Amino acid sequence: MRAIVAAGACQDSWEINTISTENIIGSAVGIVPGTITEADSVEPIIKRERDRDYLELKRRITQAGLLNRQYGYYAWKIPSVVAMVATSVAVLVIFSGTVWIQMLTAVFLALTFTNLGFLGHDSGHRQIFKKPKYNDWVLLAVGFMTGMTPSWWQDKHNTHHRAPNQMEIDGDIEVVLFAFSQEQAMGMKGIGRFTARYQAFCFYPLLTLTSLSLLFGGIAYQIRKERMRYPVMEPVLVVAGLAAYLTLIFFFLGPWYGAAFIAVHRALGGVYMGSVFAPNHKGMPMLDKDTELDFLHQQVLTARDVKGSPLADFWYGGLNYQVEHHLFPNMPRNNLKKSQPIIQSFLKEKGIPYYETGVWQSHKEILGFLHEVSAPLRQKKS
Repeated sequence: MRAIVAAGACQDSWEINTISTENIIGSAVGIVPGTITEADSVEPIIKRERDRDYLELKRRITQAGLLNRQYGYYAWKIPSVVAMVATSVAVLVIFSGTVWIQMLTAVFLALTFTNLGFLGHDSGHRQIFKKPKYNDWVLLAVGFMTGMTPSWWQDKHNTHHRAPNQMEIDGDIEVVLFAFSQEQAMGMKGIGRFTARYQAFCFYPLLTLTSLSLLFGGIAYQIRKERMRYPVMEPVLVVAGLAAYLTLIFFFLGPWYGAAFIAVHRALGGVYMGSVFAPNHKGMPMLDKDTELDFLHQQVLTARDVKGSPLADFWYGGLNYQVEHHLFPNMPRNNLKKSQPIIQSFLKEKGIPYYETGVWQSHKEILGFLHEVSAPLRQKKS
């Protein structure tokens, strides 16, 4: 029997559940307090009907104009992020002798790099421009400024979108230091087995390595010479960007303060980026590699929305509307919130669970899930 491994959130405890995919899907993690019991009562839905459902939803979204290009939005969004970069450089140069200002600049640059990441994400999904090459230019510019290899990120991220939370396929859940199923946890070795054993406690501290992981993951991809869209330009831009970054910092700050600046920038940038993206899927149902679900169900039931507010929407870059983003990856980011009522209403019509929770609750669910998944590693051998 193919199965979905899910974490069912109770109000005071967590438990791991297995949901039969022969009857489509039951409730996902945290959708309702209590255990997952609805799955066995759901009648099978044939693939044709599922596809028709998604096409109907897409028709409604299209009619609302939410897939249209948002040139006005990006006309100020792109310059505003570039201005953040320019401000960081200017302060670093002008106030190079004032240590506390430089540490604040490193914090601001961590925020800036994540916002650059949001723009790279948008361009990678072809949200900004109609012509692919213009989106590629934005993504290449982001790669130059952040050190991220565009082709590596696109390859990894597109696989994630095709099969979110699917074991052995989704690269976002195939990592060295964390486990997302008990089977995965028991198969880990070395330092990964140690960190997985206490992963609920290690999760946020280890997010400090996110920025370095993105950097070196891309470099390894280049060395392997995998599917590079721009096999010459990408390595040149990444190396040139890193050289400019290191030269600027060490020239104006010196070796010790420069190293401290980089440590603060990269560590806080990693925590910010990791904490923004973790609530999207971590702690939601995990699918084994052989699970076959239609697009609509898999995208909805493996994603979590974080309730919107002006502050939350800014902090998450609008990607707290993750269900909406996964259903329509090419929808401009500023339209995700507008699409939410339409999608919620449609899913309610179809009886498909839609999960949205608050910021703190989402992180509580993540940690609870990670702790429960790693429980076998903490059991003493008899």
